[in-house]
Amino acid sequence: MSSQSFSGPPPLVVGVLPGQHPEVLRSATGLAEKLGVPLLCAYVDEASFLVEWDPARSAHRLSLHPDKEDSEVRAVSEELRRTVEAACEGKSVTWDLRILSGDPARALGRFAAEANAAMIIVGTPERGLGHRVSVALSGSVASWLSHHQDHPVLVVPPRMGAHRDEPA
Repeated sequence: MSSQSFSGPPPLVVGVLPGQHPEVLRSATGLAEKLGVPLLCAYVDEASFLVEWDPARSAHRLSLHPDKEDSEVRAVSEELRRTVEAACEGKSVTWDLRILSGDPARALGRFAAEANAAMIIVGTPERGLGHRVSVALSGSVASWLSHHQDHPVLVVPPRMGAHRDEPA
């Protein structure tokens, strides 16, 4: 289904990643069901960049790693499709998965604008030194979106016990 085919209320856009904490999808699917709106899940392939943007067609992209196989992107896409499908099981939520290219925050912002989204939903950065270094070098998607978007942004933290550093 394309974003232009929605005749009802504007959809929710949720950023998804392999291995992402499940609270992001749990929150997004629950909210979409309560509001009765479609859910557009978007994964951003950071190893590619946008060459041409044409909302009527799929984005044309070039890989920053030309030796990277399209099969890797397909494998990630299938994994995410199964994860979203499992999160939506038993719920009356219409959903679609899109693979985007480029900088994650900007790609999600463009996609939300194209889809006329009601809200963008993202998770918080993961814990640990590796993730802190990554956020320090490239910035936080949630932070960039919250400062540069016209759309509301919901940032979902992992479910944790009060005042603890480990998941509950």
